Amino acid sequence: MAERAAAIDRAESAPSPIRALLGNVRVVIGGTVVLLLLVVALLADLLAPADPLRQDLLFFYLPPFWMEGAEPGFWLGTDSLGRDILSRLIHAARIAVTVAVIAASATAVIGTTLGLLAGFYGRWIDTIVSRLIDIWMAFPPVLLSIVLVAVLGAGLHSVIIAIAVIDWTRFARVVRAEVMVQREQDYIASAMVIGLSRWRTLTGEILPNVLPLLLTLFTLEMGIAIIVEAILSFVGLSLASDFPTWGGMIAEGRQVINQAWWLMAFPVAVLIVVVIALNMLGDGLRQALDPVLRR
Repeated sequence: MAERAAAIDRAESAPSPIRALLGNVRVVIGGTVVLLLLVVALLADLLAPADPLRQDLLFFYLPPFWMEGAEPGFWLGTDSLGRDILSRLIHAARIAVTVAVIAASATAVIGTTLGLLAGFYGRWIDTIVSRLIDIWMAFPPVLLSIVLVAVLGAGLHSVIIAIAVIDWTRFARVVRAEVMVQREQDYIASAMVIGLSRWRTLTGEILPNVLPLLLTLFTLEMGIAIIVEAILSFVGLSLASDFPTWGGMIAEGRQVINQAWWLMAFPVAVLIVVVIALNMLGDGLRQALDPVLRR
């Protein structure tokens, strides 16, 4: 009786998911940065001080506003064609968010579906999925993504397809292992005893218990997708070179790093901050929403 009362007291004293999220420093910091990124991407046309494609050769290689030789209106300077760096960074955020959300969603759907089926049903389904994972993981991901985009043709859709085709194994492996653990729990046996079908047990009982893990993987995958898009745009396999992408800006700035360091420094800094924020958000969500870690 005393043990039951203690269990009830622990359950009542446990913070709600919302309070747990707001009380997690990683969630607050990472979520704030990610939310700011989303706002910038959605309102890029309103926030950008200039047209990111507008060229003015009279104002090439202008430094940031705090350096000598800066011009009013060009807060972060200009590139070799006189295009505003700040405006290009803002519009490049829209490309990064688009790739991150769509590619991570496609990757999550493919990998989670295969992981659920392999982990719960086992047998020949598990064997096929496991062999597919082994085959996919034998290829270097960056090299395979470059080959796929080269075959499909440069473009945003090719980048998204390449990321989804390559990185679904991350979700499949982790979800499969978690489902195999959940499958042995007592609540699954109880669900089967009361007559729930295997499919309903999988989708209604196991899937909700792996959602915290999926949220973590999804945020991490968004960061990976942004990095892969930056790599592909760095080598010229994403959008056209004149359209702003963080990888393309880094590639351009690398060539003149001694003459105009800001061309490379700003997109590198933004890329690092965004990826770190997504990793922090993912770790925080896992800590705040996983009932085991919250105990």
